[in-house]
Amino acid sequence: MIYTVTFNPALDYVMKVEKLRFDDINRTYGEELNYGGKGINVSVILSRLGVDNTALGFKAGFTGDKLEELLRADGINTDFIALKNGMTRINVKIKSESELDINAVGPPIEEDEVEKLFDKVKTLKEGDVIVLAGSVPGALPPDIYERILSFTSKAGVEAVVDSTGELLLNVLKYHPFLIKPNNFELGDLFGVKINGEADIEKYAKLLQEKGARNVLVSRGKEGATLITEHGDVHTIGIIPGKPLNSVGCGDSMVAGFVAGYMNKRDYAYALKLGSACSNATAFSYGLADRAGIDDAFSRL
Repeated sequence: MIYTVTFNPALDYVMKVEKLRFDDINRTYGEELNYGGKGINVSVILSRLGVDNTALGFKAGFTGDKLEELLRADGINTDFIALKNGMTRINVKIKSESELDINAVGPPIEEDEVEKLFDKVKTLKEGDVIVLAGSVPGALPPDIYERILSFTSKAGVEAVVDSTGELLLNVLKYHPFLIKPNNFELGDLFGVKINGEADIEKYAKLLQEKGARNVLVSRGKEGATLITEHGDVHTIGIIPGKPLNSVGCGDSMVAGFVAGYMNKRDYAYALKLGSACSNATAFSYGLADRAGIDDAFSRL
């Protein structure tokens, strides 16, 4: 079973405004309510690929109930911890001639509620996969990634980490199965600017020396490069065209890669399926559907 963790999920309230004004009332011509969060995005794509998974994390208040309702309506299995206080955040996204995003801070999380998450994580066993994605909200201990991996590594659980900076570097000692920085994040880890595939290979291998097993580097319009635990280097391009969306592309790549590897145990195939998911999301107005993924896979 694959488990994703989203510490601070959200409802994204998208408001469409013809022209944004600051001197009068703005009236929308359309609204949408979507679920959001990096781990949740991974769960959605996995489900659309037909891969069983469970989304872990926290929910609070009536907005948390709505989040869970929307996810379950889309066939996403959830096992959230209900918090005593606050409410799951609502992020406001205003779409106009320019875009304005207002992201909320999220609910308070008590120490005993964090322990409940640890208790769930401790039930994972060898053969399971855990996906940790995104930043850690201020309500949680900053070493929560490390604490989770300290449990799962002993149980033989494969870990996938999609994060940046010290948060990523601090978990490498637990030998995560996969990490996925983009080329800019890879450079930031070492205080350098990445110029080309040779640099990607060089610095990805330094991350492997620190403990990472497989390093998948997304490169925007240049595609993606995978350096496997066996020392092989695989590179794939992108589908040409004008992207419609950048939100969730990296999460889609993680989901596709994990699904592909679990299915075939083949890194080249996993990279292709991950790239297909990412490309399909880029050419969608939301996360990719199965038809879009299949089409992208055939065109790569």
